[in-house]
Amino acid sequence: QVQLVESGGGVVQAGGSLTLSCAASGSIFGINGMGWYRQAPGKQRELVASLTMYGIPHYEDSVLGRFTISRDNALNTLYLQINSLRPEDTGVYYCNSVPARNWGQGTQVTVSS
Repeated sequence: QVQLVESGGGVVQAGGSLTLSCAASGSIFGINGMGWYRQAPGKQRELVASLTMYGIPHYEDSVLGRFTISRDNALNTLYLQINSLRPEDTGVYYCNSVPARNWGQGTQVTVSS
C-alpha cells in the first residue's frame, strides 16, 4: 500500500509563497504520473499541477506562471512551489497519482487578503 503524506501548508498573506512536499512510501514516480490536487471550500477537488511519468509538467490555467511542480525520484518526494499566492488558492492540497487512487490527509493552505 502506497502512503502519501503532504506537508508545508499554512496561513500566508496574499502575494506570499509556500513550498508543499509530498512524501511517498513507495517508488511510484518512475511508473506513474503524479499531481497536486486542490479542494477549495465549496468546490470539487481538481488537478492543478501534474507531471507525466516522463516528467512533463502540466498546469491548470489559474496557476500558470505561479506554481511549479517538481519531483525527486530518489527521495520519492513530490513538491509544489507556490508563488504570488491569491485568496482563491485557499484549499486543501493533496498529492496523488494521475489518475488518482487513495487519498491522504492533504495539507491546508489559507491565503489571507
